[in-house]
Amino acid sequence: MTTRTSSENKQSTKLDNSTFDVIRALEKDADFLYSTVGKYIEDAEKDGRSDLVDTWNTIKQDKERHVQMLREALANEAKKGKLER
Repeated sequence: MTTRTSSENKQSTKLDNSTFDVIRALEKDADFLYSTVGKYIEDAEKDGRSDLVDTWNTIKQDKERHVQMLREALANEAKKGKLER
């Protein structure tokens, strides 16, 4: 088990590296999915780039699947008590 320290609140939690990795990947994919990809699609639409609209929509669908997988993995970690301090 490794102690991970949040840089925001300097609070230590004991998480397995693999549990931390799930949380971090979920954060990154969710941020991209809910904050970024919509802008990329919008830009491609404004530029008349249907090829890029298709590309970004495909990536969006993949990220949605990844986020769902990571949410399920995180729920399993919680059931195993891996999120308790």
